[in-house]
Amino acid sequence: MDPFDFSMPTRIVFGLGREDETGRLVLESGGSRALVLFGGGSARRTGLLARVERSLDEARVGFVELGGVRPNPGSGLVYEGIERCRAEGVDFVLAVGGGSVIDTAKAVAAGVCYPGDVWDFYLGKGAPQAALPIGTVLTLPAAGSEASTGTVITKIGRAHV
Repeated sequence: MDPFDFSMPTRIVFGLGREDETGRLVLESGGSRALVLFGGGSARRTGLLARVERSLDEARVGFVELGGVRPNPGSGLVYEGIERCRAEGVDFVLAVGGGSVIDTAKAVAAGVCYPGDVWDFYLGKGAPQAALPIGTVLTLPAAGSEASTGTVITKIGRAHV
């Protein structure tokens, strides 16, 4: 086996009720206005989204919601997230969900800072040089998206510029 060094600078805050610290953690990470991404509605139905947003409110972190992330997330919601972040002055992306929500958040966070089409990353025509900070309130530990830099996004429809 070839020797190598590996660094994974992911901070993990774990434990029952820790979602109540989300606002403070966003502030500590430099966020003041967050895009809150979530999936099909279980985050809302279980009350998790309300607890997270209450924590953001208590910490005086502004936020806008973008729901509807589906399994094997599509590029359309990524483009919508990028546009919302730019229009709303978002400086932090918060994923509330599992791997598909996290992958969408990573693509949005990198796409906001990129002057070209975010799809360039997937075509090998560009690489992220910067990204908005990202946080995750994980609802389903599975593939480890919360601790990796990769994303899986399905191209849907036409390219956006």
